[in-house]
Amino acid sequence: MVVVITVLRHRACSDTNMVRRLLVSFIAFIHLVIDKLLYVGLKWYWGPSKQRCPTLQRKQLIVTYSAVELATMIRKREVTCYEVVSAFIDRINEVNPLVNAVMDGPIIEALDEARRIDERFQQGAIDEAELTSKPFLGVPFTTKDSTAVKDRLHTLGIVARSGVKSNNDAECVRLLKEAGAIIIATTSIPEINRWQETRNNIIGQTNNPFDNRRTVGGSSGGEGALLAACGTPIGLGTDIGGSIRMPAFYCGVYGHKPTTGIINTRGCSLRTGREPSTMVVAGPMTRYATDLLPLMKVLVSPEISVSLKLNEPTDIRKLRYFYIAESGDIKCSAVQPQLQKAMDRVVDHFYQLAPGGVKKVTLSGTEKTTNMWRYWMTQEPANFGTLLGNGKPLSPLVELAKKLTGRSEYTMASIYSLIDTLLPQEKEDIIKELTRRCDQELTELLGDDGILFYHSTTHTAPYHYAAFVNVYNFSYWCLFNVLHVPATQVPLGLDADGLPLGIQVVASRNRDRHCLAVAEEMERVFNGRIPPFIVD
Repeated sequence: MVVVITVLRHRACSDTNMVRRLLVSFIAFIHLVIDKLLYVGLKWYWGPSKQRCPTLQRKQLIVTYSAVELATMIRKREVTCYEVVSAFIDRINEVNPLVNAVMDGPIIEALDEARRIDERFQQGAIDEAELTSKPFLGVPFTTKDSTAVKDRLHTLGIVARSGVKSNNDAECVRLLKEAGAIIIATTSIPEINRWQETRNNIIGQTNNPFDNRRTVGGSSGGEGALLAACGTPIGLGTDIGGSIRMPAFYCGVYGHKPTTGIINTRGCSLRTGREPSTMVVAGPMTRYATDLLPLMKVLVSPEISVSLKLNEPTDIRKLRYFYIAESGDIKCSAVQPQLQKAMDRVVDHFYQLAPGGVKKVTLSGTEKTTNMWRYWMTQEPANFGTLLGNGKPLSPLVELAKKLTGRSEYTMASIYSLIDTLLPQEKEDIIKELTRRCDQELTELLGDDGILFYHSTTHTAPYHYAAFVNVYNFSYWCLFNVLHVPATQVPLGLDADGLPLGIQVVASRNRDRHCLAVAEEMERVFNGRIPPFIVD
């Protein structure tokens, strides 16, 4: 009798597993069909022709240099600060009609600041001590509109704030200015940073410099577009669910999401910088991996820089390497073959480089990433509906009714996010336990010398509006916001449609320097950043 019961249990378990596998396969098939129909439909809607970033003239090559190279050239007097700032302002004016990335600027006053720096150089008034304390002296930078810049627009992308200017600099902006950098523009965001595309009702939609029919992602989308188009050498972004890494991926540049808490977020999206619990971080976006570490040294305090060992060299051959092939989240599309091939190239290189090779692993909870992120968003100190209403709580149903009758001042993306608050909430106990388990497994796996390679998302830059259907594909980024660990987005060339490929480099908490060292190795080996323009 016991044997019979045991056999029946095994058979029932086997049948259940078979049903589950069939269900997963069916959902995957439906995803493939939806993705294909979406691609064909949106391609028809946006038309067969695409516009790319304007050609760069050879006389403009200065805008292609790294921030570190520009700083060195300025201090050696190989180029004037005025020439550098002027070149980037000219490039912004040239590319912005296509990408539509600028909220405020170009800031003409930046030219006066550049001229003053040049005069001080000519007078011999800048000594080595000042150059040491100002490693980016004379180098232009931009930041997203939601990060406060004194006397510049600070709209958060909402119409009610379209004329609001900030009285103070955000802490990260202040630190960059103290390091000698010059602000030349602020860039576009989705309303309150809450969407996977960069679109608002103040300036409209931001376009990908590789193909204007495609998204730049969000929320630091203006930064990603302007960086790729060589309108700026340094971008400052923020990231709560991929908002640095998503635009970096779609636009083919570098972006680093730091360990949570190591960079002060005061002035970023109205934050005080003293929030006790948050997934939000501020971090750098660049065209060169070699710019990331010097910028991180500026953006963190000297004490934190020491604790993070940012000045210590990293022997990447002594690190251990792992990769995850797919998240397993059935709400996501399947990872495109060209992105899988990009992962394979990375794995093959580090398999040869590191004595321990590269091991394929899995983590508990990756299949529920969006559930975890959705719950932890409800624990954020700021309320989205109140921020969107500029201090006044909004009713999702009222705003939906206004939208349907053409009377809303908000984009459909914001209405979408408001409606999400009416849907059944995640079960707190289950999500907390799942997060704890995933965090523990990742911490134990990576220890103090492990690196994880993880896909950026499932598709290269989609057509505008695709995110309304494939809403969960951003989960490959938001996992690391939930876990509060550092992650660097690295470009890896272009796919068959001429769109950027890429991958994330992840480490355990406070090991940002290891992410950045591996990113530099990948830049050296793959040279994966390809500009969206030709040089004439």
